[in-house]
Amino acid sequence: MSSNEKNLIEILEEGRKVDVVKYIDYVSAPQAGAIATFSGTTRDMFEGKTVLELRYEAYVPMATRCLGSICTTARSTWDIHKIAIAHRLGPVPVGETSVFIAVSSVHRADGLDACKFLIDELKASVPIWKKEVYTNGEIWKENSEFMEKRLELAEKRELGEETCG
Repeated sequence: MSSNEKNLIEILEEGRKVDVVKYIDYVSAPQAGAIATFSGTTRDMFEGKTVLELRYEAYVPMATRCLGSICTTARSTWDIHKIAIAHRLGPVPVGETSVFIAVSSVHRADGLDACKFLIDELKASVPIWKKEVYTNGEIWKENSEFMEKRLELAEKRELGEETCG
């Protein structure tokens, strides 16, 4: 089985919820001694403002390609068995999951480190945009990870290195 066959990457259409059990089942395997997960959920407050929901948009072909590239990088760094990544599009009400990552590995350290890397890279470089909707307005948000990564990505482009963007 190639490494791409050991990745499940889904950008979920508006109205589809993240099925956490599906992704955990996908990464489960007899040789995996650990399954590390990250679940990003919509919280009810941000900087003193009441949040009603988050709304996500994406350029799906590029987002999928970027996520595949991030999975490849994770596999070259850690001993990973399977990876599952799901991200919702459209409105995500308070308390619901917008992004879910599951990583199986022989040892917990690889799974935990890879899971953290995957969410950080997703937020820094994948073309998925978030709007926060409050009781008194709304605003498009840039992830802090994106802002930090912007210079690094620009330098890679100048050097002719491949990026997912």
